[in-house]
Amino acid sequence: MAPTTPGPRPPSWPGADVPLQVELVSPERILFSGEAREVVARTAGGDIAFLEGHVPFIGTLQIHPVQIHMLDGTVEEVAVHEGFVECAHDRVTILSDVAELKSQIDVARAEAARARAEANAEQLDDVEREAALRRAHVRLQVAQG
Repeated sequence: MAPTTPGPRPPSWPGADVPLQVELVSPERILFSGEAREVVARTAGGDIAFLEGHVPFIGTLQIHPVQIHMLDGTVEEVAVHEGFVECAHDRVTILSDVAELKSQIDVARAEAARARAEANAEQLDDVEREAALRRAHVRLQVAQG
């Protein structure tokens, strides 16, 4: 039997230049909605990059920056303080109680939060203190790019 030639690839296969539809949602509002070529996030299992044609995925997000690689080559960084990410059918949805776009981060406020977490070491248990420090660090990391 002669080998068959595959037909045209579905538009969702890698290389078809189908942009990802990305939404970043918090309880108060939609922080970001648009098209991107890649989204990079840190989940409980480690860093993951979503590209077109990615297999369906649901995961928990860690306190860490999320990078949205735009179609024009720029990168939108977001400070995400835990949440969930879902990817299916070239759509990435990020749900987070607290998330901030780089342009929205108040650096002085983030530095004050870090100082409070460091100063209140004896009033907070180790888990709370570590989470507060990580949140402040991520906000400063994103803001100062």
